[in-house]
Amino acid sequence: MNSAPADLDALSASPPALDAVTPAVLRTVMARFATGVTVITVGGAQLHAMTANAFSSVSLEPPSVLCSVGHSAVMHGALSSAGRFAVNILGAEQEDLARHFANSKRTLGAAQFDGVAWTPGRHTGAPLLGGALAWLECELTDAHASGDHTIFIGTVLGAGQVAEGGGLLFVDGRFGRVAPAAE
Repeated sequence: MNSAPADLDALSASPPALDAVTPAVLRTVMARFATGVTVITVGGAQLHAMTANAFSSVSLEPPSVLCSVGHSAVMHGALSSAGRFAVNILGAEQEDLARHFANSKRTLGAAQFDGVAWTPGRHTGAPLLGGALAWLECELTDAHASGDHTIFIGTVLGAGQVAEGGGLLFVDGRFGRVAPAAE
């Protein structure tokens, strides 16, 4: 038996179906899902960064996270080669940084970090970005190709966070902010 709450109208309870799930349709539908915003970084000879919202925790034991990276992205090769990476969880005031590392026309290599405050991670050498709410340093432990992306799984080697601050979100093609939790 399927019953919808009384306050839902018929359209909300049974939205129109889409006949073909094209890349454009999937992108539009998934845009409705609010995500946090991260910058994935790789250190060493492959020094690189990429804004990503396809990120999630996987396991507490062992501590593991995943990120999904397109096969054609520079980060795909950099992360595969380096075998270690960092995830910087951006704060509400870091939209400019998210846009910078999402810009495919930016200069690559070490020059993409010009003017960006960062320090190399103790475990990975990957850039830990100044002002980030939190960060994780990871060792690449698994990779699964799926469609036009690879799901990279990393075991967390180190983590840290700042004392306070709101998070940066992305939803409906726009950045948004989450206020810090009241104490």
